[in-house]
Amino acid sequence: MKTNELKLIILFLLSIGITSCDKKAEEAKKPNIIFIMSDDHTKQAFGVYGSRLANLNPTPVLDKLASEGIVYTNAFCTNSICTPSRANILTGQYSQTNGIKVLDNPLPGERQFLPIEMKKMGYQTAIIGKWHLKREPAAFDYYKVLPVQGKYFDPEFREKGKGTWPDNLVTHEGHSSDVITDLTLDWLEKRDKDQPFFLMHHYKAPHDDFEFAPRYTDYLEDTQIPEPENLYYQPEFGSEGTRGKNDSLVHRIGTSVSPRHPVRSYTGQYEIDTANMEVKEATSLAYQEYLKRYLRCVKGVDDNLGRLFDYLKKNGLWENTIIVYTGDQGMMLGEHDYMDKRWMYDESMGMPFIVHYPQAIAAGRKSDLLINNTDYGPTLIEMAGGQAPEYMQGKSFAKDLKGEEMGTWRKGTYYRYWMHLIHHDVPAHFGIRTKDYKLIFYYGLPYDMNDMGKPTMTWKKNSFKVEQTPAAWEFYNLKEDPSESHNLYNDPAYKEIIAELKTELKTTREELNETDKDYPHIQEVIDQHWND
Repeated sequence: MKTNELKLIILFLLSIGITSCDKKAEEAKKPNIIFIMSDDHTKQAFGVYGSRLANLNPTPVLDKLASEGIVYTNAFCTNSICTPSRANILTGQYSQTNGIKVLDNPLPGERQFLPIEMKKMGYQTAIIGKWHLKREPAAFDYYKVLPVQGKYFDPEFREKGKGTWPDNLVTHEGHSSDVITDLTLDWLEKRDKDQPFFLMHHYKAPHDDFEFAPRYTDYLEDTQIPEPENLYYQPEFGSEGTRGKNDSLVHRIGTSVSPRHPVRSYTGQYEIDTANMEVKEATSLAYQEYLKRYLRCVKGVDDNLGRLFDYLKKNGLWENTIIVYTGDQGMMLGEHDYMDKRWMYDESMGMPFIVHYPQAIAAGRKSDLLINNTDYGPTLIEMAGGQAPEYMQGKSFAKDLKGEEMGTWRKGTYYRYWMHLIHHDVPAHFGIRTKDYKLIFYYGLPYDMNDMGKPTMTWKKNSFKVEQTPAAWEFYNLKEDPSESHNLYNDPAYKEIIAELKTELKTTREELNETDKDYPHIQEVIDQHWND
């Protein structure tokens, strides 16, 4: 071999080695990302959000995290139910575009966009805990996820490398919040430490029916939990869409804390003797039991996050890891005498959203930027050094995280709930929320008319059938009525504002592929009542 040829070969090999080293150095500079999500952990159940429950100090670990990072006060989901919300986060798309409108829709591996994009940027990816998207989380390098909803105690997991999905089951002893934390700590120990990581760490808690670890049995036992003012009496709340004409559907729509709903209520679920006490007394007893169980689950999550954060600090990961904490949606904690979520009211559609990253986010900040869960993926991609793909409908707010000017941003966030009268008897509806106002349209029909006539709660006796409910509008002035207790849709003082919101709503639905062109039976109702 000639000398010049040998030199060229050596230079080529050196260039490969230098390129490889440069690539590793570049990856080493990338921030790690831990996306933590609890199921149904609503903003009311935090200290940092200043709700009626804040003085109970339910989340000291998360409150400290928030004090060292940024808290978003206007974060919302676009469809307040587990599977669609998780799909919106993973795809960066709204429900009609990503195809996940209801609980039973699956998300295949090729549409699990967020881990796909992270892997393109050199991240190792993992998800541990709740998944709830039917198909195998195949886009992740590693997964260990609960089947469907999963169990609170001695949970089973489907684990990558332990067989073929869905039969790749392994079981762990203990409470799910403890076990999921243990599994994450184990993965962090065993990961490839030469690569940055993107980890989705998802708790089952505090999902209904709030099975807390036994060590929390005495927590809040002797405490009187503050009650929402609109638990009992709210004569100006709602519309015919939620109450029926002349209140004819108050016992039909919306499962309850009180005995109002005859099929499912917490007074019934907790076997409170409503026959021998006043309704208000029974409701209060049910509320206290409900909230104590819920907050004990929250306490378990908060304590376990203390363990996780201690690990990150002790292992030199605290400064270079973006930590996000959120819930998959909000939760009605007795507001309007409702249980569960699904509603467009703030307690349900609102999401906690806290971000901690000392290298780029100043401590102690709060932002009122109007964000939703389709924005989370694009934002994390940009924070990791990439650019969100055009197929994502959400927008990055990375500039706001870093304290920079955002420029043009949305004025309102869109919401749609598709599962008409399924499980918790919530009518189908859509609407738009701005910082100051909210406009909701209840159209009261399933998107699949084959659902009409089916029982809504098959596990309960005397369950109702799916039926059309009245179409109606609701409008709330959030500045003056943050509890959304006074429907002002028919107040002439707001005629112009409502007209502007309807225009914004129509335009938004067209821009987001959220129209009902494929559902003419729904579009007929919209056309008939748009100008009511």
